Amino acid sequence: MFESIPDDQILTMVGEDHRSGSVLIARKLAGIAQILTRRVEEQMQIDLDVRSMITGFAQAAAEVAVAMNLTTKAARQMVFDAEALDQRLPAVGALLADGAVDWAVVELVIRRTELVDCDDVMVRLDAALAERIARWSSWSRKKVIDAVDHEVALLDRDAVKKRRVRAYDERRVEVSKDRDGMARVRASLPGTAGAAVEKVLSQMARQVCPGDPRTLQQRRADAFVALTLRQNLACQCADVRCPSRPAPESVPEREASDHVADTPPRPAASKTAAQCSCPSLNPKISLVLNMFATAETVNGTSQAPGYLAGFGIIDAELVRELARDATRRLVEEPCASAADALRYRPSAALARWIRFRDLTCRFPGCTVPAESCDVDHTIPFNHNDPAAGGQTVASNLACYCRTHHRLKTFGGWRDEQLQDGTIVWTSPAGQTERTVPGAAELFGGLSRPRRPEDLKRIGAARDRISAHRDASAYHEYRNRAARDELRHRDTRNGIRLRYVLFRGHTALEKPSTSPFCRWVNDPLEPDSLPPDWEPPRHTPSDPDEPPPF
Repeated sequence: MFESIPDDQILTMVGEDHRSGSVLIARKLAGIAQILTRRVEEQMQIDLDVRSMITGFAQAAAEVAVAMNLTTKAARQMVFDAEALDQRLPAVGALLADGAVDWAVVELVIRRTELVDCDDVMVRLDAALAERIARWSSWSRKKVIDAVDHEVALLDRDAVKKRRVRAYDERRVEVSKDRDGMARVRASLPGTAGAAVEKVLSQMARQVCPGDPRTLQQRRADAFVALTLRQNLACQCADVRCPSRPAPESVPEREASDHVADTPPRPAASKTAAQCSCPSLNPKISLVLNMFATAETVNGTSQAPGYLAGFGIIDAELVRELARDATRRLVEEPCASAADALRYRPSAALARWIRFRDLTCRFPGCTVPAESCDVDHTIPFNHNDPAAGGQTVASNLACYCRTHHRLKTFGGWRDEQLQDGTIVWTSPAGQTERTVPGAAELFGGLSRPRRPEDLKRIGAARDRISAHRDASAYHEYRNRAARDELRHRDTRNGIRLRYVLFRGHTALEKPSTSPFCRWVNDPLEPDSLPPDWEPPRHTPSDPDEPPPF
């Protein structure tokens, strides 16, 4: 279906289809909302009798279930979402109808705002979220949740507190049977406890030697079991000298009985030692949780929420509770000296600032925490001549997880970092996407104000780019058309050669009479283009012209 279509056109079509899907979902939900409105009005006009026990919501859900072939539960959820967009989040629903946001984001917004019960707050929240959503691009599920929770915490602290209390009351651990002899463990814990478990498992998994054959996820699973059984995580390498290998097993009771006569009696163990049979936990585990908040929030003069690394948004009350006995550190962009800028590795203060600024990997849609990422140079560091470019400064550093770091280095992706920390990604097919620093969305602008001379220089550069925009667009079109032409020539030449292979003669000697691929009778085309080669002029389609179908 898509064999002859270039990559950039396929990706453009995929994006347009995705946006069209959002439009269709909005249309479906708008129709369901209209059905719900009519059924509610009908029920209000019915006298109080047995029929009034069936609500308009139940009537609408039953009809939707039949029309869409859904279960009752799924239909009720669909009607609930339609009502939320129609009554509580009309501005967000309008973005969905325009294709500016997909259903996954809108569904998260509905779920994270369902406890807001004040109409005035809901109107302001809807407007604020619609304004922010219009700027979002390739946001992950976690980033969307953080952004929505941040707005809810600013506008309705009571809803945040109610949700936190309800979630705390529902904390639990569930162990269920899984496939192939495995078990599945699910837990709902307070955010601080979850972040602590995450850190402890990661630290334990990394304490074995490099020769351990298990993957990181396998070691984390084994660390969870060891932590539950109050044991240390033993290394499974083949080196008998490894200090992390399990201790030699004790002599079995049956074997020991054979030598009891030759062994002198041992003194009885003390009562205290006999009572303590559990091995101690690994004493090398140290737990540090990082929390970010404004000084005003910590001091109690602001109700702005904070951010707990490895978890997400936390309300101001929890921020002050955690900060009461914590070690505090002022995090700000350090002024790098000329000598520091010419060193390959960033200073501890600069690396700390970059991880706080980014919060996660800066590739579109990635959620790997910044503390697990590499701090990478946007413009590569020049080891031979550091002063030539790629310096170690905040505007040239970003957090990338190992996967996306390799994708940038070896996969053909290009990144460009702007002064405010925004990164413009360009895919191998030419698609572009922007990501903004995570902390900038939560705590406002983080970059230093530009100097007047920098603003003047940037303005002049923008004017030059604007003056050459048309020429640059044509050269980009010409280069893309040239690549396509050479690829098509290579395809046609390959078919001509296969024609000779199967027929035993060229099409020039005995032309093919097939009505398809008439160009097979032409001679082989050169595999390079002349310098003056020009593609057919690209003419935009007339909007009044009917589509070709």
